[in-house]
Amino acid sequence: MAPDRTSPATLWIVATPIGNLEDISARAVRILKTVAVIAAEDTRHSARLTQHLGIDTPMLSLHEHNEQARTTQLLERLDAGESVALISDAGTPLISDPGFVLVRAVRQAGHEVQTVPGACAAIAAISVAGLPSDRFVFEGFLPARTTARRARLAALAEETRSLVFYESSHRIDKTVADMTQAFGAERQIALCRELTKLHEQSVCMGGAELVAWLATDDNHRRGEFVLVVAGAAAVERATSEIGLDALLRELLQITGTKPAASAAARLTGVTRNAAYARALELGAE
Repeated sequence: MAPDRTSPATLWIVATPIGNLEDISARAVRILKTVAVIAAEDTRHSARLTQHLGIDTPMLSLHEHNEQARTTQLLERLDAGESVALISDAGTPLISDPGFVLVRAVRQAGHEVQTVPGACAAIAAISVAGLPSDRFVFEGFLPARTTARRARLAALAEETRSLVFYESSHRIDKTVADMTQAFGAERQIALCRELTKLHEQSVCMGGAELVAWLATDDNHRRGEFVLVVAGAAAVERATSEIGLDALLRELLQITGTKPAASAAARLTGVTRNAAYARALELGAE
């Protein structure tokens, strides 16, 4: 095994399992045992993992509410020559989790930042989805509020790359229904739930079919979800074609939201629902 090329004062970004505890690497365990301190999103949650692995390294919390203050403290420890590891509750830190403020500050201070790669729910899902994976967009969690969520989906309706989202059990049915409205009933959506856990399940079907599938069994709506949505079919457009936003802005000056959305849908080829949602968003600006 080649030694890690690093100075003592290094920030390690360490991926941890998203479910199955066997998915942590030997290198990750070694780093977590040898650093001076582990910064964890939730120390009580992460303590179960460290105890299971026989790691007794001190931990402190680093989450969205204290990241700035913790960054100052951890920089002091790095300045003193200590190494620090950052972990999240599950998966790869910074992917829909805290850590960006810390990593940016550590780099600006001139310390090394190194990665110990491993589990990531988004990558795991796209690898099993059966949808194009050569180019994709990670969107993380959609807005919780219905209007904002629909507006964001409408803005993504013409994206030709596969789209990757995280979602909770509380909103999974509403989110899939909104996706079906924005993207059309036939757009393929892969739903991956409880990845690497006991009740792992993944299916891929058209949006309308997936809405019905979710309703057939309460268990289908339980757990943590990753949704992978097929990109829109590429359409060749004339270079002089007016974009959807520009067209809607002009139409909204002379007519109501619904007529503007209907006209924009006919002229651009997007769905009426997508055009209407985008018109609402533009009208609120």
